[in-house]
Amino acid sequence: QVHLVESGGGLVQPGGSLRLSCAASGSDSSGNAMGWYRQPPGKQRELVATITSGGNTNYADSVKGRFTISRDNAKNTVFLQMNSLKPEDTAVYYCKSTRYGVINYWGKGTLVTVSS
Repeated sequence: QVHLVESGGGLVQPGGSLRLSCAASGSDSSGNAMGWYRQPPGKQRELVATITSGGNTNYADSVKGRFTISRDNAKNTVFLQMNSLKPEDTAVYYCKSTRYGVINYWGKGTLVTVSS
């Protein structure tokens, strides 16, 4: 099992920055691919960024150059550094852990609101 807890969300002005964290725990929490997804109000959940256990990353086009995903394997934690935030980045951000490429675990999410 994997338990994921996101933190770091909040209210930020356009152009500002936030850093999200996702702490993973549980017997199957190590060595998994990790990802951040988001669900804007009234819309479907979408991919933001992923990172493999080896550190390879992938980003949605909408966040390339502004967001950076990283991980600390020793602490079983994944981060999402978000810079140059825009109102359209407003969403609930979810952390996902994927084991063996097929078993997915989700956190409960953290709300990011970008507004002046």
